Amino acid sequence: MFEPQEVKCKHEHPSVLEAPVARRAHRHITRRILPYLFILYIVAYLDRVNVSYAALEMTKALNFSPEVYGFGAGIFFAGYFLLEIPGAILVERWSARAWIARIMISWGIVAILAGFVQTATQFYWIRFLLGAAEAGFFPGIVVYLSHWFRYQDRAKAMALFMAAQPVSNIIGSPISGLLLGIHWLGKAGWRWLFILEGIPAVILGVITLVYLTDWPHQARWLAEDERKWITSELERERREKQETRPSGVWQALGERRVVLLTLAYFFMAATVYGFTFWMPTIVKRLSGFSNLSVSLVSALPYCVGLGAILLVGWSSDRTGERRWHAAFSMIIAGIGLALGVVSQSVPVLAISMFCVAAVGMYGYLPGFWPLPSSFLTGTAAAASIGMINSIGNLGGFAGPYIVGYLNRAAHSFSAGVICLSLSAATAAGLVLSIRIGEGR
Repeated sequence: MFEPQEVKCKHEHPSVLEAPVARRAHRHITRRILPYLFILYIVAYLDRVNVSYAALEMTKALNFSPEVYGFGAGIFFAGYFLLEIPGAILVERWSARAWIARIMISWGIVAILAGFVQTATQFYWIRFLLGAAEAGFFPGIVVYLSHWFRYQDRAKAMALFMAAQPVSNIIGSPISGLLLGIHWLGKAGWRWLFILEGIPAVILGVITLVYLTDWPHQARWLAEDERKWITSELERERREKQETRPSGVWQALGERRVVLLTLAYFFMAATVYGFTFWMPTIVKRLSGFSNLSVSLVSALPYCVGLGAILLVGWSSDRTGERRWHAAFSMIIAGIGLALGVVSQSVPVLAISMFCVAAVGMYGYLPGFWPLPSSFLTGTAAAASIGMINSIGNLGGFAGPYIVGYLNRAAHSFSAGVICLSLSAATAAGLVLSIRIGEGR
């Protein structure tokens, strides 16, 4: 199923992995950085998607149509689009620590304000501003990981970081379900959901200024030989890429492979967010369960997705292969969604098929995001990752809106979910059309 290793740096050799200093450095970096980034992404992703659970009550309370909700949920990504590329470059050229802290504090404040919306216009503005506030976080972290992990170790690091996506839904689903049932100080539970889930971002933003380190050579928590080893390894990797690969920002942004990755991410983001923002509503309509039961059932696909993202990350690093790991996962997502529509008359079977879809919707991530840094480096890689994420994430606007529009037009989610399935298949085709070793 998978192709041979696509990229080999000249210095990669099994003996390197067996060197005591390599093992110690990798272990210390992993333990220091990844758990904290994992927590940050849980909070970020929860604040991004908790609107899907709030919608179970908010749409009725504020008299929002499915189209209004879908537009508001998706307009997050219009704001997100604006600052992605400059944000990723700032992480590379300025300070990851300071930029990530700024992002978290500002998005936490906006997330809290979402609990006070009264009209559709206010809802649109809050979602837009939340996207603008969070812009740069994800590509910034992708760039930041490239400061600490070699290419051959990056898929596992990505998998451990991105596992926060399904985990945030696993944790957030029951918490959100419980918060929907409260009524404090005259405010409905869906309002408290936004308020209480926005506070941790502000607190963690302040902690980030103290905890994170921008570059390995600044890491006092590493032994001197560990600092020298990881710095020299990453510098050698950078030099080898610069010898044969584009390094200018504008040259990199126009690279055929970068354009294809951007399009692929657009279609996959449409699938993932179209499914994520609408799944609780779809499950409720299929099952007729209470809000708490819906939130618990909605966590099941994310439990499966968590296992998939870790397994694919391990497999991708073990084989050195990226494209097929990403594309095959996308194909599985499309098949699972299509089978979910076919089996909707049997709710248990339909939800099981959504679990299959979640394997692909999360499994593609560890193979996909190391691809840009397989042929780019430095500021060029940072700018390209920013462009892929910013333009690609506009699919996160398109997916929820299309599902909402088709639901209103056809009074059924079937057509919308089929569109999401076809979108995942398109993404897979685009990824497979890329050849890592090709020129422009």
